[in-house]
Amino acid sequence: MLTKRIIPCLDIKDGRTVKGVNFVGLRDAGDPVELAKRYAAEGADELVFLDISATEEKRKTLAELVLKVAEHVNIPFTVGGGISSVEDVDILLQNGADKVSINSSAVKNPQLINDLVAKFGSQCNTVAIDAKQVDGEWIVHLVGGKIPTEYNLFDWAKEVEKRGAGEILFTSMNNDGTKNGFANDALSKLSEELTIPIIASGGAGKIEHFTETFLKGKSDAALAASVFHFKEIEIIDLKKQLEREGIPVRI
Repeated sequence: MLTKRIIPCLDIKDGRTVKGVNFVGLRDAGDPVELAKRYAAEGADELVFLDISATEEKRKTLAELVLKVAEHVNIPFTVGGGISSVEDVDILLQNGADKVSINSSAVKNPQLINDLVAKFGSQCNTVAIDAKQVDGEWIVHLVGGKIPTEYNLFDWAKEVEKRGAGEILFTSMNNDGTKNGFANDALSKLSEELTIPIIASGGAGKIEHFTETFLKGKSDAALAASVFHFKEIEIIDLKKQLEREGIPVRI
C-alpha cells in the first residue's frame, strides 16, 4: 500500500492565510510563509496553497508570495487560484511551485487539462473539485463554491481523469469547516470509480477523521486547514496514531 499523505492547506486572501466554515465566514489564520515553514518542519508530506479569491476577483495567483513560500519549504508544494492558461502555470512553476491545482477554469475550459498535461505532465496537474450535496446529488460548484454547475461530481471526476489529470482534490462544501469528518461515502465512490489518487478535503476535526477517510473513504491523502493552523492537531501526533492503526505514513 502506498504511503498516505497529510497535507496542510493554506487558503490565501489578501496575502494572509484565512479559514471559514462552508466556504464563508473567513477569519485570519496567520502569515502563509511562517505557516509553510512550520509545516515543512513538522513533517507535512505536501503543502497546498490556494488563492481563494483570485478567480472571483479575476486576477492571477500571487506569484511573488508563491516564491516566498517556496524558498522556505523542502516538500512538494501545490498552488491554485486564478489559473487559466499554460502561461499562468509556467510562471508559478518558475516561482517554485511543484504542482498546480485548477478548478473553475477546468470546468469552463476542459481542454485546459489536456493542454497542461501535454506541456507539464500529469504529475504536475491536480484538478480541484468543490461539490455540494443537493437533494442527494453531488453538484460541482465554481468560484469558491458560489456558482452551481450542471456537472455531477462523479461524471466530472471521470472526465478529469480521462483528460490526463494526475490527481483530484475533492472538497465537500457540506463538510468544509464543520469538523464533523470527511465525506467518506463520496470519497469511497470516487476511489472505486477512478484510478488516479484522491485527496480528501473538508471536515477534519479530530485524528479519528483522518483514520476514517483512509480506511472508509479509501482516500490517498487528507488535506486540512484550521486543525493544523490553530494547533488543534499536531502532525506528528496524527501520523503516530495513523501508524498505530496500521495506516502507512511517512514519519
